[in-house]
Amino acid sequence: MPSRHTAENLSAKLIDAVETWGLNGKVSACVHDNARNIVAANSPERVNWDSVPCFAHTLQLAVNDGFNVFVHRVIVAAGRLVRHFNHSTPACKALEAKQEQMKLPKHQLIQSCKTRWNSVCDMFGRLLEQRWAVTAVLSDRTVTRLQDARTLEMRDEYWQIMVEIAPVLETLKCATTIMSTEKNVSISNIYPITFSLLNTHLMRAEDDGQRVTEFKAKVRQSLSGRMKVDTDDLVTKPALIASVLDPRHKHLPFFAQTEKEAAKSKLIEMCAPLAGADEVSAAQAGDMQRSQSNAMMLLLGGDYSTPRQATDDPEAEVDIYMRDDPPSLDINPLEWWKANERRFPRLATLARRYLCIPGTSVPSERVFSAAGLTVNRLRSRLTPQHWAHSDANLFSARSRMDFAKLALLKKIAFLRKVQTSQGAPGEAL
Repeated sequence: MPSRHTAENLSAKLIDAVETWGLNGKVSACVHDNARNIVAANSPERVNWDSVPCFAHTLQLAVNDGFNVFVHRVIVAAGRLVRHFNHSTPACKALEAKQEQMKLPKHQLIQSCKTRWNSVCDMFGRLLEQRWAVTAVLSDRTVTRLQDARTLEMRDEYWQIMVEIAPVLETLKCATTIMSTEKNVSISNIYPITFSLLNTHLMRAEDDGQRVTEFKAKVRQSLSGRMKVDTDDLVTKPALIASVLDPRHKHLPFFAQTEKEAAKSKLIEMCAPLAGADEVSAAQAGDMQRSQSNAMMLLLGGDYSTPRQATDDPEAEVDIYMRDDPPSLDINPLEWWKANERRFPRLATLARRYLCIPGTSVPSERVFSAAGLTVNRLRSRLTPQHWAHSDANLFSARSRMDFAKLALLKKIAFLRKVQTSQGAPGEAL
């Protein structure tokens, strides 16, 4: 996009892309990061679809808000140590030897990166795993000079901070991983996971140190503000509507009773306009069920209960849906709706609209971002590993082509020589 990335230009570009692909009226929402320009570009004044901030990006911003000056020092010191081993061949070889000697996993150290979510968590976890092997290499004067060791060695309190904060970061990483899935419904998990973090995992534990307590409090405050959990219009958010439409989360256990009633009223309000559109399909479903019921009753008698019918009243449909017991958390909500579409035709229409929205922009980031480099010229180049597998075939094919070309040139030269010796003009072949 050569023009400036203003809200107006971004909005125009999005609308143009929708029109180019013939998707007018078919886009439910746009999932984006938290940059002000793209948030403004997806405002209701500019587009006719819902705006959904990327939950993984929001959570990462909250984590960054939780890092105070001291934790940043630990991150810098850990990054410096990892860079030393990644850039020094003797240190890397010595680390491998120490890993084998101490019977530790032969894992490389991981470098954190600002554009890689959860990389601080991965760096801390790997350093803690390899702590004693790393310390042994730094203490070996045949590998590490004393001056370098003094610069690289981390203080005991730095190691202690990593020990205390790593489990918290691991929990946040787990939330990001769950939300970044591409094969399962994710948007409906946003608020259940958010409230689980706020009410359980980011609450102070009895054995938490002062710095971990401060970290949890800052992340909790930032996440609460960014997710707008205390606003009155929370029930209008696409992610919360999706949670109500997900049979696993429909009872909203993290909400007070008044908020649950507000969410239910919102669902009834959204179902009302769909009554006319789905009335025929609901009636057809009811006729089919009644026909099957009559046949089964004729054969089996009244010992079996009759199948539940779809209702023509949107409010009754929502009420029946909410009264049903929720299924287990490991079921696929799309499969559940496929089996229950005839019972709740209007709600099924809404479920198709909202549950298809991804909870994060991770899939598109992997494809189009500079960090992902999936759609990039670099992807068309062979890596050394791929070259090793294809080298023989490539050489063989090239050799066959070169030999065939050489044989053809020799044949042409021979024919020209024969024609010249016979007195015929040398014609170009």
